[in-house]
Amino acid sequence: MRSGNTRYWLLQFIGWGSFALINILFAFSFDKLETFADRRLVFGRLGIFVILGLILSHIMRMVIIRVNVLQRKLEKQLVFFILITLFFSLIGSYFDMMLLQHYDFLNKNEKEFLGNMVLLVISGAFYFFIYFFIWNLIYFVYHYISKSRKQQLDTLQLESLVKELELKTIKAHINPHFIFNSLNSIRALVDENPERARRAITELSNILRSSMQADKSETVTLEKELFIVKDYLALENMRFEDRLRIEYDIDEDTLDQPVPPMMLQTLVENAIKHGISKQINGGVVRVISVFKGDFHELSVQNTGYLNGANGAANKETKTDDPIGKGFGLSSTTDRLSLLYGNKAKFEIKQSTSTLVEAKVLIPFENEIR
Repeated sequence: MRSGNTRYWLLQFIGWGSFALINILFAFSFDKLETFADRRLVFGRLGIFVILGLILSHIMRMVIIRVNVLQRKLEKQLVFFILITLFFSLIGSYFDMMLLQHYDFLNKNEKEFLGNMVLLVISGAFYFFIYFFIWNLIYFVYHYISKSRKQQLDTLQLESLVKELELKTIKAHINPHFIFNSLNSIRALVDENPERARRAITELSNILRSSMQADKSETVTLEKELFIVKDYLALENMRFEDRLRIEYDIDEDTLDQPVPPMMLQTLVENAIKHGISKQINGGVVRVISVFKGDFHELSVQNTGYLNGANGAANKETKTDDPIGKGFGLSSTTDRLSLLYGNKAKFEIKQSTSTLVEAKVLIPFENEIR
């Protein structure tokens, strides 16, 4: 049995056991256990109530989990809270009356109204409602606090991860190898194509500025992310020349969709490093952004072979595979998990015999778990 279930059942038995013990102490205090008949009535009624409370509260919990009440908005949670409590109170009162009548545990007042079972059930439901209301209140508050703490922890982890990513991205962009390649390409264009050289200086400046002033927010718009990606690919296009073909397939409606900052940049850099740079004849890098069902699908395709295996079609890779090693791709998985839980998906696969695809599926619900 999992530790969570063990704790749940422990709290169940402690709660209902304490309720039973308190009622027994009150019965002793008010001299309600003097005769055998008194003890039989008190312990019988109390036993039926506690057993029904234990069973029905557990079924309530199963219903709450089954219909995902805790994942809904707070207003809907409150509505479900009241309806579930009221429903199980009526069910509990009905079975309570049936069992009390069957075992002859009814008190004098109940026997007088035995002909009007509806009235007895409704009056008994009041007591069940009080205790089920308290039970549900404790259950909801416990999970609300647990969820809030988990969100705070996830937020701290995400902030730490984003800062680490920013630092590593800055280092990658300020790497002398990258800068020297870009500057050498720009120097070659100064006399040959001064206008292109000026644009290249602007592109390099934009990348360095974006790296230095990386947005501290958890998400940025796709449009903003594309600005950096296009500048980066434009500079790499100078280095690879005809060996690099760049294609964009962007649905304009997706431009305002939020994405984790530097995520698309990481996927594009990975495509250049592990794909194009290893191909003698170069290849294509294709950036795609579309809506697919309830997801924003963002993918980067590049000419190459997954893990160096030619034609290994439809093979998914994990972050511990050769192509997936390093901070970039593993951080993509971690950040998606922290932001969207298990709603977001990330995979790298050999989509065709010569084309590798890194795909991210982000849900429309832009809420952090």
